[in-house]
Amino acid sequence: MNDWPEGRSHDRNARYGRGGADAQPEGARVMPHVRPGSVPPQQRPGYDDAPRSAPGFDSGYNTGQVYGMPRGAQGPGGGGRGPGSPYAPAPGGGARPAPDWGRRVKVGAITLAVVVLATSIGTYFWADGRMRREVDLSKVIERPQEGDCTTYLIVGSDSREGMTAEDKKRLHTGSADGKRTDSMMILAACGSGNTMISLPRDSDVEIPTFVGSQSGKTFKGTGRRVKLNAAYAEDGPELLVRTVEHNTGLRIDHYAEIGFAGFANIVDALGGVEITIDKGFKDKKSGADFQAGKQTLDGEQALAFVRTRYAFAESDLARTKNQQKFLAALADQAATPGTVLNPFALYPTLGAGLDTLIVDKDMSLFDLAEMFFAMKGVNGGDGTSMNMPVSGTRGANLVWDKAKVRELVRQIQNDEKVTVTSN
Repeated sequence: MNDWPEGRSHDRNARYGRGGADAQPEGARVMPHVRPGSVPPQQRPGYDDAPRSAPGFDSGYNTGQVYGMPRGAQGPGGGGRGPGSPYAPAPGGGARPAPDWGRRVKVGAITLAVVVLATSIGTYFWADGRMRREVDLSKVIERPQEGDCTTYLIVGSDSREGMTAEDKKRLHTGSADGKRTDSMMILAACGSGNTMISLPRDSDVEIPTFVGSQSGKTFKGTGRRVKLNAAYAEDGPELLVRTVEHNTGLRIDHYAEIGFAGFANIVDALGGVEITIDKGFKDKKSGADFQAGKQTLDGEQALAFVRTRYAFAESDLARTKNQQKFLAALADQAATPGTVLNPFALYPTLGAGLDTLIVDKDMSLFDLAEMFFAMKGVNGGDGTSMNMPVSGTRGANLVWDKAKVRELVRQIQNDEKVTVTSN
């Protein structure tokens, strides 16, 4: 029985590669990969045999969709242009959705806050690690009761630490060994207003019983009276705090001391400090040579300004007023956004101050900042600036007015507005 269709060769190989004798060609089955344009339409098998609209009609023309995605082919997950496809046009005509600016602003604000926080934390630990906490107030005995205000004893010493021979000559500091107090003042940071009280170094005070800062030995008080700066020279900051507390009855919460070099470096790091000098003066010993009027002092000039005493009839009392005035102006400039928020100003200023600033073991950066802002408040008129009230002299020493001192201390302890005056 012959299984081959009628009219076909029994040779199977005749179907492949050599054509056949059949009246009707095999059609598209034998030309599955014909490229467009390679065969004229008239010569394509079945071109004239089937209507072009017949179901399944294939003209043999390749539209190129074989090499890309068929138009409309495949739905979700199929990889085409249908709905759910990555190639699918956006609803509403294919327009890209508008940016979500609210979300972008929110993300930007959060990012900025994180950066600022990280920078602030880094700055805090950097600065905290450079603070010289060398004064131990726990060694001070028989202390007065605590008051409602935070009190600071601020000391300017004549320490030449870190200064070269050229620096000493330029700043007119001399070359004395060791260090002594060059200025002393109490700063009371109170809710009722800040008060800055200068303590003349020639103040007549009694040296009380105290414990040696190095030896630990107790030295009994004998009623010995000396100038206030002698207490510092005898046993350093701890005895100075003990002497101030004993003679005033006011407890000192924190201690801060800076030497000549540190003071000048801070002023230079700030780019100078602007101040108004009421009356011009000269002094060969300090190197001062100033005209009256508003001017900006650099570190060398600032040191001469706060150290001058021989150019004034009031000597040390006039000098303490200038010291208060300049320190308040310095704090006012240091505690501004232009310094605090500018790393190019903040880091040099902190570095210059912290390298030579000596504080007590319990003082934090927050306490230090409070001290500067309290001084800034005094300069801005939010507080009182004065000398310790004096009633007369004992030899070359200045004697404090005991009644006024007691009232002044009481007002500070109770956080009351200070009404006591120097006169």
